[in-house]
Amino acid sequence: MLDHQPNVTMDDGADLISTIHKSRRELIPNIVGGTEETTTGVIRLKNMEKQGVLEFPVIAVNDSKTKHLFDNRYGTGQSTIDGILRATNVLLAGSVFVVVGYGWCGRGIAGRAKGMNANVIVCEVDPLMALEAVMDGYRVMPLKKAASHGDIFCTATGDTSCIRGEHFKLMKDGAIVCNSGHFNVELALDDLVSMTKKKRRIRDSVEEYLLKNGRRIFVLAEGRLVNLSAAEGHPAHVMDMSFANQSLGSEFLFHPPKGSRLDKKVYRLPEVMDREISRLKLKTMGIAIDNLTPEQKRYLAEWSEGT
Repeated sequence: MLDHQPNVTMDDGADLISTIHKSRRELIPNIVGGTEETTTGVIRLKNMEKQGVLEFPVIAVNDSKTKHLFDNRYGTGQSTIDGILRATNVLLAGSVFVVVGYGWCGRGIAGRAKGMNANVIVCEVDPLMALEAVMDGYRVMPLKKAASHGDIFCTATGDTSCIRGEHFKLMKDGAIVCNSGHFNVELALDDLVSMTKKKRRIRDSVEEYLLKNGRRIFVLAEGRLVNLSAAEGHPAHVMDMSFANQSLGSEFLFHPPKGSRLDKKVYRLPEVMDREISRLKLKTMGIAIDNLTPEQKRYLAEWSEGT
């Protein structure tokens, strides 16, 4: 960015774009646009667009189906469980596993925990997502009620202070708490510290908080992303699709569709790119699929035929 050549920012959480807008504005004239990888980052950027402060177009990579349906669900789901198990070696089977947030990351975590025979509870604020969780077979309840039931708690919301003092004080002795959503703000650790009489690190990525009421709560990875801090993050076999979207997003910014101009807004990539990434991914996996016959294509394009 310092060589005065056109650049594209590749961001994760909108931190780079936010920093440029706040304190490195001299870089903006050389930026063609940006790409954003995460749900939280896209939310931030859409807020910037609404407030009229976004200075260049941004591709919402996270909105691509070949990103959030796979990276968020399968990548976060697997790497989060990996981080929890590496840190604690806890037995998931038979445990009560509380997932806070049922977006694509939360769904992935819940699905992997359920697959390892944990009893999964989902806590949500969105009625649509809560209803989906119910229909997916999970118990759904307010976090204040789930707090006394859970053995393991994992947040995946992208918001701040999801598990607070009011929840910590209800947890059973030995509860394990972690975050796989957004930095280290999802757990209100200041609340936990105020309730604690002694804190100690008992093994890598595990801190024991001995509360004034005599109960113990174990926090993993200092409240940071447990799948990155206590494990190795997503497998390359799912990140490849996310990176393909990053690459295509950069190309889209430099070469938008003929005759079009990208305004200072947040865009998603055309669905045709999702289909092409999917086609290539299947090819690398050695999987072939069927094609529509000419008759089927005609039928789908017609409106006068039907039942």
